[in-house]
Amino acid sequence: MGALALSAMLLTGCETVGSLFGDDEVPIENRSAREIFDAADAALAAGEPEVAASTFDEVERLFPFSQLAKRATIMSAYAHYEAGNMPATRSSAQRYLDLYPTDDDAAYAQYLISLSHYDNIVDVGRDQATTTRALEELTEVVRRYPNTDYARDAQLKLDLTNNHLAGKEMEVGRYYLKRGHYMAAVNRFRIVLERYQTTAQTPEALHRLVEAYLSMGLNREAQTAAAVLGENFVGSDWYAASYSLLTDRDLRPATRDDSWYDTLYRRIIQGKWL
Repeated sequence: MGALALSAMLLTGCETVGSLFGDDEVPIENRSAREIFDAADAALAAGEPEVAASTFDEVERLFPFSQLAKRATIMSAYAHYEAGNMPATRSSAQRYLDLYPTDDDAAYAQYLISLSHYDNIVDVGRDQATTTRALEELTEVVRRYPNTDYARDAQLKLDLTNNHLAGKEMEVGRYYLKRGHYMAAVNRFRIVLERYQTTAQTPEALHRLVEAYLSMGLNREAQTAAAVLGENFVGSDWYAASYSLLTDRDLRPATRDDSWYDTLYRRIIQGKWL
């Protein structure tokens, strides 16, 4: 961005700063890297992240091989994030990773990319492409930078993101169950157990399987699902509901050895799940 465009942006959005460089008219191209960087820092501190991001970008444009250019790139990503411009956040952060993959701030750059997707996660009733992308990027933070604070926070967000995706599967499964499409519902609830088994959705998924299987007349499968539910969530309302459904039909929770539940059941009993 040139001096005129930058000045116009400043006049419309940064009354508290007044001017990036004071009252003189020296073009930004004639400023030092330090002057421009400090002006961007001041704009950020004054609550004008859009102005700050554009000014940090000027450091990189005018002084691409300086140490301040490196710092300005990651600061630009942060300023864009503060401004809510997620595509620009990703662009600046990815540029930093491409240029400085082993730098100390590389973990932060990857973390900003993950946040730019995570913060845009919408409710479970909508398309989950953003949620899936957030999951991928958060996983990358944990994988590449496991011993950082960013990885620890990313892991917490991963848990929430997985719960979000599991919630989407549950919503679709309940929709099918309510309309009598039992096999389609079973497939959705199985996805929750196979992919998102450590989430808060698991007890309900097991109960809904009991409902679906009983509706299809598959009593043995329903008994096994209830047994898994009882072994892990015996005090839950979902187990009480499943137990009631079974006993109303003179059935009890029971395991079997010839279904996919057997592997799932043994894995849970051995303490490898929750």
